[in-house]
Amino acid sequence: MLGTSAAALAAVAAQADTPPRASSVLDDYDALGLAKLVRDKQISAAELLEDAIARTEAMNPKFNFMEQEHYDLARAAVKKELPDGPFTGVPWLLKDLGVYLKGTVTANGSRYFKGDVASFTSDLVKRHERAGFVIFGKTTCPEFGLTGTTENKVTGDTRNPWNPERITGGSSGGAAAAVAAGVVPAAHGSDGGGSIRIPSSCCGLFGLKPSLGRVPMGPPHTESWGGLSVEHALTRTVRDSAAIMDATWGLEPGSRFGAPTPDGSFLSQVGRPPGKLRVALMLSPLSHSPVDPECADAARAAAHLCESLGHYVEEAAPTIDMATLGAAAFAVIGASVTAEVDARAKASGIPPGPDVLEPITLDFYGYGQHVSGTDYLNGIYAFQAAATAMSNFMQNYDVILSPTLAQLPLPLGQINLSPGVDFETWGKRAAMFTPFTQIANITGQPAMSVPLSMSRSGLPIGVQFIGRYGEEALLFRLAGQLEQAAPWRSRRPPHLAGA
Repeated sequence: MLGTSAAALAAVAAQADTPPRASSVLDDYDALGLAKLVRDKQISAAELLEDAIARTEAMNPKFNFMEQEHYDLARAAVKKELPDGPFTGVPWLLKDLGVYLKGTVTANGSRYFKGDVASFTSDLVKRHERAGFVIFGKTTCPEFGLTGTTENKVTGDTRNPWNPERITGGSSGGAAAAVAAGVVPAAHGSDGGGSIRIPSSCCGLFGLKPSLGRVPMGPPHTESWGGLSVEHALTRTVRDSAAIMDATWGLEPGSRFGAPTPDGSFLSQVGRPPGKLRVALMLSPLSHSPVDPECADAARAAAHLCESLGHYVEEAAPTIDMATLGAAAFAVIGASVTAEVDARAKASGIPPGPDVLEPITLDFYGYGQHVSGTDYLNGIYAFQAAATAMSNFMQNYDVILSPTLAQLPLPLGQINLSPGVDFETWGKRAAMFTPFTQIANITGQPAMSVPLSMSRSGLPIGVQFIGRYGEEALLFRLAGQLEQAAPWRSRRPPHLAGA
């Protein structure tokens, strides 16, 4: 068992120190809090929307998080009677990837999808609207969500509000920048290899990846990337994440399976004691790639915090061949990219090439053309074997604790999709940045990045907790306990203080 370090606990607690903040409801309230203000008629939905738009206009030139503006649609929505939901009147941003709002473009971070207007609204977006969210734009992402940074040829580089020379993470990096910059308290994101947790870690937010089958994906497809990808949100508070999941989870038409039904609402779990948990501390990734000492120290400090809260912690990790799984993931993702590009080529009449796709995307496309049906199926079988191995390992543990990332937020230009290096070199760089996150996508398990630490240079460091399949409720209970013990909500990027 780990020895509890008073110094480590003090360091975690000290990280909650608050710089001065601007006076605004967008600073002082989370999404549930804003909805209560609207419900109590202390502020109108129209006023909230205009505040968020004004924040966008002030912050987007600095951080470049807005892919598309839907201000007119949002203004029209608030003039009508909004649905009576848990988030009625709260401004909301969609990620510009894989979800659709009828009459608007989903460009997927790509020049290739310019002008591709949706003829339908995705089930998830319908649930956002029924919850009362007011959609006023779409956030940036890398092309097709293929990397852990948000830089693309459509909008340029999305910059981290904590340090504009650093990445926000990806692929939900635009969402993370918008929330970290104080434009909205929560925003939609998706996660196919860490794309909610990576930007949450880079930008000091809470980000939970749900279990496979928990939240709707379609139409047109109810699964993405062979089941690797899921949808949810990035938030400042745990309770917002839980309440958003309450508003969105459940089977959609055409679903072949769904995650288990929770015992009560997810929001009701926040604040409930999680009990004494058995925590496996995994400081080295399954790929055995190196880890920045500050990222490892953040996980150790989180382990000490868990011990102080009564949990049992020991160093342990499952035995899984990540080289085989990495190859399987590349085959599945490559084939998925090829199918998407071919479908766009057929619909648009424009052949794929460097004028419409970035170099690494073209590499994925070329690679996917050589993935056979047998290769793809063997990749899916490898995922299933890994899920079995993880399930067996977690018979002895409730959660796995690790760093979210192996490095601090990178400087811009290192792992984008036009890096000036070959596919293999790019792949190694990208994998070394995010070796802890993809296993939860492969196995379908829920996982969360919790913003418990800061680096000596003032950059956020997230720690990851992976739960058993279908056990988001336990993660929310633990997250609520951690949030109370080491609050992070009041942290704000220093150069935004007083903005």
